[in-house]
Amino acid sequence: MIVNIAGYRFVELPDRDELCQPMLDLCTDVGLKGTVLLSPNGINFFIAGTEESTDAFLAYLKTDERLAGIPIKTSHTDYQPFRRMLVKRKREIIALGMDDIRPAEFTGPYISPGDFKQMLDEGDDVVVLDTRNDYETRVGMFEGAVDLDIATFREFPGAIEELPEEYRSKTVVMYCTGGIRCEKASAVMLKSGFDDVRQLEGGILGYFEECGGTHWKGDCFVFDQRVALDHQLEETEIVMCFKCREPLSADEQKSEQYVIGQYCPYCIES
Repeated sequence: MIVNIAGYRFVELPDRDELCQPMLDLCTDVGLKGTVLLSPNGINFFIAGTEESTDAFLAYLKTDERLAGIPIKTSHTDYQPFRRMLVKRKREIIALGMDDIRPAEFTGPYISPGDFKQMLDEGDDVVVLDTRNDYETRVGMFEGAVDLDIATFREFPGAIEELPEEYRSKTVVMYCTGGIRCEKASAVMLKSGFDDVRQLEGGILGYFEECGGTHWKGDCFVFDQRVALDHQLEETEIVMCFKCREPLSADEQKSEQYVIGQYCPYCIES
């Protein structure tokens, strides 16, 4: 059984370059595969290996007080979902292109999965906002959520300016896969004049762990070979087009416009 772990933290890392090689050496030595992103403003990782190897990585993080105690999302597979081990230097651990948005200094408050579920159970007047990309929202969303229809996260600041004006005075609960995009997105919205912006703690995966699939429709896209997980954090039948990397549902895989390794309904004419 392979253990998949993911986590992030926005924290000042002026010594980013010095951290890279020792971290890569540790991961390689214990047999991990996946990706660690390091920027001057934080760390983001999604890696997999045996329980002993992931424990070794987490123990290594604890040796640096800036990286100790990062909340971890854990799931399991019977195969290794990553092909190699990478530690990358990045300008941002989640690209937005706005230097004034620094989640280590300012971000929106969290709402727990349980409190969010209670809001939905009781039908509270709340705007549920999906901050993810269009190919992710197509795989699954919270029922009634607002889909910004963006191709990349860099389009988020412009997209929120097109939201109805009355949303600015309402409670907005935003979500993404694991929470990292919402750290920046919530700050963007608050600085843009939205009054009450909260981010779902732990993202969709954290909600699945605590609340299951209540109020959710579909699956959750993930950025590895599993492609998508259901509310039990199990791999689903969704696959990814080899050519354009779009996720394909079971019905789309039956389409005459889908030929494995050549094209799918989203790229057949491209």
